[in-house]
Formats: sequence, structure tokens, C-alpha cells
Amino acid sequence: MNRKLVFALAAGLATSSFAFAQAPAAAPAVAPEALPAKVAIIAFEQAVVATNEGQKAFADIQKKYEPKKNAIEAQGAEVDSLKKQLQALPATTSDEERASRIKAIDTKEKSLQRDAEDAQNAYQGDIQEALGKISQKVGGAAVDYAKKNGFTLLLNVGGNQQTPNPVLWFAEPTDITQAVVNAYNTTSGIAAPAPSAPSPRRTAPAAAKPATAAPKK
Repeated sequence: MNRKLVFALAAGLATSSFAFAQAPAAAPAVAPEALPAKVAIIAFEQAVVATNEGQKAFADIQKKYEPKKNAIEAQGAEVDSLKKQLQALPATTSDEERASRIKAIDTKEKSLQRDAEDAQNAYQGDIQEALGKISQKVGGAAVDYAKKNGFTLLLNVGGNQQTPNPVLWFAEPTDITQAVVNAYNTTSGIAAPAPSAPSPRRTAPAAAKPATAAPKK
């Protein structure tokens, strides 16, 4: 299996891969603790592709696009053949004949390019969708493994430009976000803003009473 190709095609995988990453709690119920650090690393994208399910998904997609790949290769061979025929034309060939052949080659080349781009986009879409689904399950397994084996931090060493944050998971008690906010508020001397008053309800205006005619004298 060409893993470099898989990684290139699955570049968008990381965007959905890390949905399992734990977000810091806004206000933890207990004070944070300093736990003994035990860091684990994982080449996440490589792990997803290396699973039996990942390899099967890749093989199935390769098989699905094999006919299209063969058709595109045949189109390319035809274009190459037409170019060789153009180059082999005798010097006595008319300008009209040359122009006609050049136009035909150009039309076929553009059609080939469109077909190749469409097939590549569809292929990449299938790869990303398949590996994206597997990544959710592998991500859950990775976090579960880290928890069961006493790790406090799980880092991805196989990320790319789309995943600048390498943290996949961390132990909740080590999150000091709210504790730092509280400590700063204590030392800053700035009181918390008053809660905004609820907007008063607007009552509908009373319906106007019809005017009564003055009694005739």
C-alpha cells in the first residue's frame, strides 16, 4: 500500500479526526491537581490507515476506481498517439490538415484533463469520508488506551498544517484554565461586571375604544 499517497489524499482527515479531543471545562467542579506527567505520542493518521479496517477501506476504494483509472490511461495513450502522428506528418501536409489535427488533440486533452480532475476529486472525497469515519473509532480507542494506562497527555506526532494543535487528549484534573482566571481576578482588583438586566417585556397597546356619538338634544 502506498502510504504516502494515502496521507496526501487524506489531508482533510485531520479536520474531522480530532472531534474526540477533550475541550477544557469552563468551570471545573474540583480544583485542578498536579499529576505525575506521563505523556504518550501517536502518529494518528498513520494509525488510522494501518488498521485492518483502514487498509480494507483503501483497497475497496482502489478497486472501485480501477475502471476509471484504466479509462483515463487509455485516453492519455490516445492523445500521445495522436501527437506522434502529428509530428510524423510529411512536410507536404496542408496547413488545414495540421490545424484540424491540432484542434482534435487539444479537444481530447481538455476532455482528459477534466475527466482526470473529476476522478481525482471523487477519489479523494471517498478516501477522506472512509478514513474520517474510521478515525472517530480509532480516536476513541486511543483516548481509552491512554486513560487505562495512566497517561496524562496524548500528543499527535503525525499532524499536518491543518492540525497545528498536537494535543489529542489530556487528563481533566490538569486543566488550570478556570483556576488561572480566578487567580487573576483576585489580584486584578477589578470587580465582575453586573449581570445584565433582562429586557422589559413590551406590552401590546390597548385597543382603542370606538368613539360614542353625542346624544341629540
